Order: sequence, then structure tokens, then C-alpha cells
Amino acid sequence: MRTTSLLGPHRRSAARFATVAALLAVGAAGCASAEPSSNAAPSSSASASTATGVVGIRDPWVKAADKGMTAAFGTLVNDGDTDVTVTAAATSLSSMELHEMAMKDGKMVMQQKQGGIVIKAKSTHALEPGGDHLMLMNLTKPVQAGDELTFTLTFADGKTQQFTAVAKPFAGAQESYAPGHGEPMTGMSATPGMSMSPAS
Repeated sequence: MRTTSLLGPHRRSAARFATVAALLAVGAAGCASAEPSSNAAPSSSASASTATGVVGIRDPWVKAADKGMTAAFGTLVNDGDTDVTVTAAATSLSSMELHEMAMKDGKMVMQQKQGGIVIKAKSTHALEPGGDHLMLMNLTKPVQAGDELTFTLTFADGKTQQFTAVAKPFAGAQESYAPGHGEPMTGMSATPGMSMSPAS
């Protein structure tokens, strides 16, 4: 004769419940966004929004500043079949210029980028400290860590695209965004391929 324990059906129910709970926990963990570590560079999921447009914009961020000048950075992504040129950038907080770092008389200088920023077809273009960047020329109010700024890029074909970037503290290359931005910058290294990211 077959005997059954009174705990048998309860054990099966408990086992099913534990299995379902484990699956839900795994699913929820897969959907949650992970917080970046304090030393990590910003990620597109954690730092800012980008709208579908002419280019993709990965990891957009702005250097926090109390007054004067600052800059916006990120990676422009062109998945298209033709080159794309950014000819202007704008924000409500400041007039803007497209800038680059270049060697002049053996020194690294910041200057306006003539001809715009070209993103080659099927390629990316980094906007970074010590390289090309979007320069905010005269802040009308402080940009504090955690602030989100909206920018509008204008392209050579007349199209525009908005994106939002978060402000982060950054000491990096000890750049000084002050009047005379075409002059040699103190504390700048002429090291080729320098790549820096902000503190979170």
C-alpha cells in the first residue's frame, strides 16, 4: 500500500514558489540599471538621454563649472553610409563654439574648429578633454554636478538634433576654460592619444 506524507504536497508547492521567486528575481535583476562605480566613466544608460537622429551620442557629459567657460563631451556615432558634419552647437545656458586642441609653435592650444566636426560614415568621433569638444563660452549660471543640460547640434545639411548631458566634476588635464582660449594652456600635455573621462 502506498503511503503519502502530509508534507509532500506542501513541499512541492514550496519548491514551485521558490523556483518562480528565483526566476522573477533573475528577471528583475536583468532589467534593473546598475549604478556605475565612483571611478567609472559615464555610460549611456546612466548618464544622459539621446534622441534618435542624425547621429548617436554615447556617454554625453558636461564639465561642472561655477562661471565662465566649460565644455561638453561624449562620442558621436555615425551608423550611416555618408559622412556627417556638425557645424554648430547651442544651449540655453551659453553661446557655444566647436573647439579642438591643436599644436601651435610646439604648444597645445585650444581653438575654434574650422569646417565643423566630421563624423565619418560607419564610424565614431570622440569629444573629449584634450581633443575636440563643444565649448560653452559664457555661462549665465553655474553648472553643478548632477545638472542636466539640453544641447542642439546643427548639421551641414541643416538638420538639427537635441541631446541631454549630465554635469560631472572633472579635474582631468587641468584645462582652464577662460578668455584667451586660443592661447597655450598651462598644464596641458601634448601627449598624442590622450583619453580622459570625468569623475562620477
